[in-house]
Amino acid sequence: MATTATNKQVILRDYVTGFPKESDLIFIDSTVDLKIPAGSKTVLVKNLYLSCDPYMRIRMGKPDPGTAALAQGYNPGEPINGFSVSKVIDSGHPDYKKGDLLWGLVGWGEYSVITPDFSHFKIQHTDVPLSYYTGLLGMPGMTAYAGFYEICAPKKGETVFVSAASGAVGQLVGQFAKIMGCYVVGSAGSKEKVDLLKNKFGFDEAFNYKEEKDLNAALKRCFPEGIDVYFENVGGKMLDAVLLNMKLHGRIAVCGMISQYNLEDQEGVHNLATVIYKRIRIQGFVVADYFDKYLKFLDFVLPYIREGKITYVEDVVEGLENGPSALLGLFHGKNVGKQLIVVARE
Repeated sequence: MATTATNKQVILRDYVTGFPKESDLIFIDSTVDLKIPAGSKTVLVKNLYLSCDPYMRIRMGKPDPGTAALAQGYNPGEPINGFSVSKVIDSGHPDYKKGDLLWGLVGWGEYSVITPDFSHFKIQHTDVPLSYYTGLLGMPGMTAYAGFYEICAPKKGETVFVSAASGAVGQLVGQFAKIMGCYVVGSAGSKEKVDLLKNKFGFDEAFNYKEEKDLNAALKRCFPEGIDVYFENVGGKMLDAVLLNMKLHGRIAVCGMISQYNLEDQEGVHNLATVIYKRIRIQGFVVADYFDKYLKFLDFVLPYIREGKITYVEDVVEGLENGPSALLGLFHGKNVGKQLIVVARE
C-alpha cells in the first residue's frame, strides 16, 4: 500500500498589486505522507470542494497592519489557503478520525495537513449537499447570519438593501430578510443576476448598478421612505449613495468592499456627515468573531433548507487546475452565485 501521494498545490508567485492575474498563482507538484507521525495532533485531509471568496484578494498583497486583523497574508512561494470541505485520510487529533468530513481553512491543494482550531468544524449533517459547507452552511452562511441578525438587529417590516446581492453572502441576507418580513432590494451587475434576485431569491426589487447613471436616484426609486438596514459588500460609490438614503437610526453591517480590493488608491467616502445627522450605526465585522455561534446558526438554518424555504445558487468549476481562473473571476463579476471548485468528488 502506498505511503505517499503526489499533491498538486496552488502557490502565490509574488505579492500582488492591482487586479490579480492567473500568472500570480502557479502550480507545483509535491508529495505528501499518507500517515500522520506518531504523537502529532495534525490531521491529513483530502480536499473535495474549495471555496473562492473575495477576502482572499486582500491576503495576496504585501503585509499591511490595517488588514492583519482580518486574516494572515499569504507568503510568496507557499500555498494559498481558504475554506474547504475535506475528508480525513489520517489523524493524530482526538476529535477527528479517518473518514470524517470537515470544513474549515486548508491549503489549496489535493491534500492538506492541518492543525484543527476554532476555524474547523466537523460535518454532522450529510442529508444536504456537501458543497453547501463552502457556502450556505459554511463561512458565507455564517457571515450572512452574523452580519444581519447580530449586527443589524432587524425588525419585521423594515427596509433592507443588499449590495453584491447575488453572491455567496448576499443571496442569503436577502432570504433571511424576507423570512423576517422585511422589504428587500438588492443590486447586482447583470440582468441575469437581477432576474435571479427577483425570481429565485424572492427579493422585492433589484437593479443592475452598471445600468444606473445615478445610484442615489436608483435607491430613491426603490426606497422612497429610506433604508433601515444596509448589508455592505461593495463600498465606494455605492456606500456614498446609500448614506444619503438611510433612515434615522439606520444600521449598516460592513461585510466587504469588493470594489476597493484591487485599487492602489482606494476611493474616499464623501457623505459621512449623514452618519451624524441620521444617527447611523456603521459596524464592520469579521465572521471568525462569531464562529462560536455556529451550532446556533445550524439550528436556525437547517429546517429552512429542508423545508425548501431557502435556496442557494452555486457556480461550480471542476478541477483544481481551473481554481485560479475561478477565484480571479470573482473580481470581474463572472460568477453567478457561490463560486466553488470541485477538487474531488469523494
